[in-house]
Amino acid sequence: MSLPDTLTSATTIEWRVHDGLIQYPDAVAFMEQRTAGIADGRADEMVWLVEHPPIYTAGTSAIDSDLLDARFPVFRTGRGGQYTYHGPGQRLGYVMLNLKHRRADVRGFVRDLEEWLIQTLAHFGVNGERREGRVGIWVARGDGHEDKIGAIGVRIRRWVTFHGVALNVNPDLEHFSGIVPCGVRGHGVTSLAALGIPASMADVNTAMKRAFTSVFGAAEER
Repeated sequence: MSLPDTLTSATTIEWRVHDGLIQYPDAVAFMEQRTAGIADGRADEMVWLVEHPPIYTAGTSAIDSDLLDARFPVFRTGRGGQYTYHGPGQRLGYVMLNLKHRRADVRGFVRDLEEWLIQTLAHFGVNGERREGRVGIWVARGDGHEDKIGAIGVRIRRWVTFHGVALNVNPDLEHFSGIVPCGVRGHGVTSLAALGIPASMADVNTAMKRAFTSVFGAAEER
């Protein structure tokens, strides 16, 4: 397995897509290394698009009873939020930005992440929406029924962000049944594929980069 090398400048946002699946601990180790470099001025800000093998992760607000069936490895993580699922067919966007050089506003940053997902979904004709009291992006299905299509969980250290967003492209949605996703009961999960949109991961990468540029500024692909 090959991970990106840490860079030695802090003038641009690097955009990197990881081919294949990457183990979660390896991804976290890299983010720890990269964010330390960003905080010290030794590395560029970065957006890293990845996929993981099937796992559950528990955020800092996770409740043990929300883990219904530990059929996949469970990782405790320092990001905010509760339990979530990651797996093939889900595009993760790990965002490593220095908020000191932008806007030192955590809530504003989370709202910008939501806007990133909303604009990405709009590229495919999907109306992604915020919901008061529920972090993430939702799709109205009619008759008051709503499904979650995008999750957000972030951690900030020395004003540098890591972790980020998860967008359901074509994952196995049954895998979400092992948890109460993000602690929200009474609602389901969906994906672009479940909505009848046959988007490839490459299509989603393109849409995410375009939307990211709109919200955060241009990123250089390396």
